[in-house]
Amino acid sequence: MTLSDRQKDLCRDHGFDFSGLKALLINCTLKASHQGGSHTQTLMDDSIAIMEKCGVAVSCLRAADHHLAFGVQPDMREHGASRDDWPETFWPKVREADILVLGSPIWLGEESSLCRVVIERLYAHSAQRNDKGQYVFYGKTGGAIVTGNEDGIKHVAMTCLYAMQHVGYVIPPQADCGWIGEAGPGASYGDMLDDGSRAGFDNDFTRRNLTFMTWNLMHVARMLKEAGGLPAHGNTA
Repeated sequence: MTLSDRQKDLCRDHGFDFSGLKALLINCTLKASHQGGSHTQTLMDDSIAIMEKCGVAVSCLRAADHHLAFGVQPDMREHGASRDDWPETFWPKVREADILVLGSPIWLGEESSLCRVVIERLYAHSAQRNDKGQYVFYGKTGGAIVTGNEDGIKHVAMTCLYAMQHVGYVIPPQADCGWIGEAGPGASYGDMLDDGSRAGFDNDFTRRNLTFMTWNLMHVARMLKEAGGLPAHGNTA
């Protein structure tokens, strides 16, 4: 959906400086780009639009367009994998991002298998430290965006956000948003309906939560950046 007048006003009339912040959104749809559009990406694009209007440098990766080896090591080629795009394609962007958002469809009430692989690859870096001796993800902010035609938005968000905070991300209040259509086969987010409208675009709850999530991610990321991250007292090995 295009940004509402309220969302545009919020982006125009604020006194915050978000310049210098970097965000990475990883779309964990099971479809590669050549297989068609992504409903999850459609919702993610609204969060991206808000961030970009506020001066955040945004990158986006579609996991299905790459080969992510299974495992919990930073480079699985060193552990028998013939190919692994994580070290060169994903990790540099994850490492540099102040904000990381995982986007996933719901399948059988859970996040996608690719989302789980991404979470496991984040966990692969849990032995690494930042320049303060903290876990490498300390001082970074995390969120989740979920779409589907079945129950499970909160469950998927819970799984993603728990995993992210466990490896060191700070999770702001209301750090997730999502949309689900009527249970069973039917329109997915952004699909064209018979009356010419797009499924989910008129959902005030989804729009509100996406707005809250995006601004809270930017606020917390800015505060952490200005504070130099979290104090190291009591949380170093």
